[in-house]
Amino acid sequence: MGSHSDLDLMAGAMETLENFEVPYEVRVLSAHRTPDLLAQYAKSAKERGLSVIIAGAGGSAHLAGVTASHTTLPVISVPIKRDNHGNEALWSNIKMPPGVPLATMPENGSVNAALFAVRVLALSDAGLSGKYDDFKQGQVSAGVEIDRQLQAEGWQAALKDLRSR
Repeated sequence: MGSHSDLDLMAGAMETLENFEVPYEVRVLSAHRTPDLLAQYAKSAKERGLSVIIAGAGGSAHLAGVTASHTTLPVISVPIKRDNHGNEALWSNIKMPPGVPLATMPENGSVNAALFAVRVLALSDAGLSGKYDDFKQGQVSAGVEIDRQLQAEGWQAALKDLRSR
């Protein structure tokens, strides 16, 4: 992440990776304050055994793009948006020049970034692929159960249950 202040919004990625038992690293490296350390990190990532990088930053959010320019690994961007920010982090990530691909998640979408990373890793890991299949089936089952409750008890009871959580 670009700053330690991004940790609260990036924690969802770490929690998701832990749920799938995917090992990961957590670093604070800035495209602007520590550019040489960021370049060194990205250039050495593959030889250290990493397969994908998730980069979350706010403001001008050059972290993911600069990281992508220093590695051949897939880089997944999480544009960090705070109440006092516009959408500059998102815009700086979706405007990458040709030749520097970057997968950009929704603003503050660290959970989606981790799930996307799991999908990438599952392409070559049957065990992880099975875990992801189970996760998807769990989403289906939860949706079916919510619909069952709605049909059985009516929308008012479902809304009351939702508000009590």
